[in-house]
Amino acid sequence: MTKAIKKQALGRGLSALLKDPDNDIKSVEDKNADKVVGNIIELEIEAIEINPFQPRSNFNEESLKELATSIKELGVIQPITVRKLDFNKYQLISGERRLRASKLVGLTTVPAYIRIANDNESLVMALVENIQRHDLDPIEIALSYQRLMDEIQLTQEQMSERVGKKRSTIANYLRLLKLDPIIQTGIRDGFISMGHGRAIINIEDLDAQTDIYQKIVSQNLSVRDTETLVKNYHESLKPKPVAKVKAASFAIDESQKRIFNSYFGNNVDIKVANNGKGKITIPFQSEQDFNRIIELIKG
Repeated sequence: MTKAIKKQALGRGLSALLKDPDNDIKSVEDKNADKVVGNIIELEIEAIEINPFQPRSNFNEESLKELATSIKELGVIQPITVRKLDFNKYQLISGERRLRASKLVGLTTVPAYIRIANDNESLVMALVENIQRHDLDPIEIALSYQRLMDEIQLTQEQMSERVGKKRSTIANYLRLLKLDPIIQTGIRDGFISMGHGRAIINIEDLDAQTDIYQKIVSQNLSVRDTETLVKNYHESLKPKPVAKVKAASFAIDESQKRIFNSYFGNNVDIKVANNGKGKITIPFQSEQDFNRIIELIKG
């Protein structure tokens, strides 16, 4: 009794309005559009095509089976949302998990909200609703934001208003797309978290990114450990300081050197340290030359 009442309440009778080709509803201005558009109607599953704008690409099979079991017992509690494309032809806007699970249990119809929207509106509705309602992985969310920016020409500020997220949050997701594809896959598969990715993104070199990613996975490193690895990497790139050679406290000019050379008759070497101390080296060529220098010093 409960299920029969429930199905009648879901607009099973309204479905007949959509089966009349002579009075096909194509816009909100058409006759009887107000009875269909925005209402919950039982639609034939075979008349619904998957939305090509759907950002979710990974569906957990176990989770789908659990949802299918729930639908088998209780029915589809939350209707899907579709947009009308043509006569008896619809495109999914949101609710792909519910649609897939309904197919798993062999349902031929599913409750749906009917919308009439152009491609851009459909894309925005699909992406925004999925971001808000489903546990998309961080990369899928980032791709959704990027698609809104590219195809609908939305700024980060406008996206912030649409999805109810801070602009900084959106920016953090978008930055993940700068990661090496291997690391993006690692985030999607759950090998590392978004926190790990946010730390790695501070490295521009993709090879260095993947090296650190491999260490995180193999050593089961935390986000804090990863931040330390990234910091050490940046430290290693800094040029090592070159020890400065301090200049001598005073200089010996050539005229002073010539005085010594002239007096001793040899090329005298004079060095001065930075503390003012120094050394004079007087070369000699033989014992006779050595004795000559001694006599000169004696005066």
